Amino acid sequence: MRGYMYILRCSDGSYYVGSTKNVEARFEQHQSGKGCGYTSSRRPVELVFCEEFDTIGDAYAMEKRVQNWSRAKREALIAGDFEALHRASKKGFRPGQR
Repeated sequence: MRGYMYILRCSDGSYYVGSTKNVEARFEQHQSGKGCGYTSSRRPVELVFCEEFDTIGDAYAMEKRVQNWSRAKREALIAGDFEALHRASKKGFRPGQR
């Protein structure tokens, strides 16, 4: 069964990274306050990124990977800016560097 890794932007500007088998249903859970404790107090949320994987296990593995990323790396992924994503992956990177 397919799986999805997604990123939500919360009302306070923070990001939430998750995985699911059904993005629409999971988004509605987050939006209604029933998704998880983190997003329930930071509504409304906006779905800013979603990627499909062959299995839910693959989606979950990517979720765990992205959860450890810096804000700059997450924002580069959301923007589809793979050059910035690569730069943000370098040791000693500081946001705003070129």
